[in-house]
Amino acid sequence: MTTTVFEVGKVNALKPLEGKVAIVTGASRGIGAEIAKVLARNGATVVGTYHNSPKHIQDVAKTIEEEGGKFHALHVDVSVYEDAERLALEVIENFGKIDILINNAGITKDRTFRKMTKEEWDTVINVNLNGVFNTTKAVIEHMLAQNYGRIVSISSIVGQAGAFGQTNYAATKAGILGFTKSLALETASKGITVNAVCPGYIGTEMVAAMPEEVLNNIVSKVPMKRLGEPGEVAQAVLYLIQADYVTGQVIAVNGGLYM
Repeated sequence: MTTTVFEVGKVNALKPLEGKVAIVTGASRGIGAEIAKVLARNGATVVGTYHNSPKHIQDVAKTIEEEGGKFHALHVDVSVYEDAERLALEVIENFGKIDILINNAGITKDRTFRKMTKEEWDTVINVNLNGVFNTTKAVIEHMLAQNYGRIVSISSIVGQAGAFGQTNYAATKAGILGFTKSLALETASKGITVNAVCPGYIGTEMVAAMPEEVLNNIVSKVPMKRLGEPGEVAQAVLYLIQADYVTGQVIAVNGGLYM
C-alpha cells in the first residue's frame, strides 16, 4: 500500500496569510476592525485606513500589536481618488506589494427618499460606491503585474433586499455586487479573485444605535434569533481570501434573514 504525502510548501498552517500585505479600509471600528484583527492573527501585514476615528484605530493597532501582529494605520478618505492613490503608493513603498484589498469603508445617512437631500445621496454614494472604485482602481494594476490579488468588498443585506429609509445606502451596496461580478470576469484569468460579503444585522455600534424597539423587531425576524458578530463576517472574508477557485461570488452572513 502506498501513502500519498501532500506538501504544504511554504504555507504556515497556523498563519496562512504570512507574507501577505493587506489593506482594510474603514478599519477603526466594527466589522472593519475585526477583519483587520483576523487577518493579522493569520499572519498578514495589515494596513488599516481610518477617516474620523483616530482613537479607535489606535485601539485596533494596540490589540493587534499585543497579539504579535503587524499593523499600520493610514488616514485616508476613500471618496477622494487622490487619497486612494496615495494609499496604494504608500503601502507599496513601505511593504513592497499589495496582495489583499478589503473594501469595507462605508457610511449611512438614512432618510425616506421624499425627504432625502441631494447632499445625503451624494455623500453616501461617494464613500460607499465611489470609494470602492477609487481603492480598487489604485491597486488593480499592481495586482495584475504580480499575477495575484484578493479583493473582497463588504456589501449588505440591504443591497439584496432593500430597507426602508435607505435608498442611498441600498443603491451603493447593490452597486458593489454588480461591480464585484463584472470585475471578477475581467480578472479571473489573471490570478485575481473578486468577491463580496453581505452582512445582515451585526452587533456593531451602528446597529446598537438603533432604537430598542426597532432592534428587537429585527432580531425577531432573524431565523437564528440573534444579531451576528463582527468575527463571523471576518471569517467569511478570511475564507474568500484563501479560496483560489472562488470568484464573483457573494456570501451572505445574515442568520437566514434573507435567502
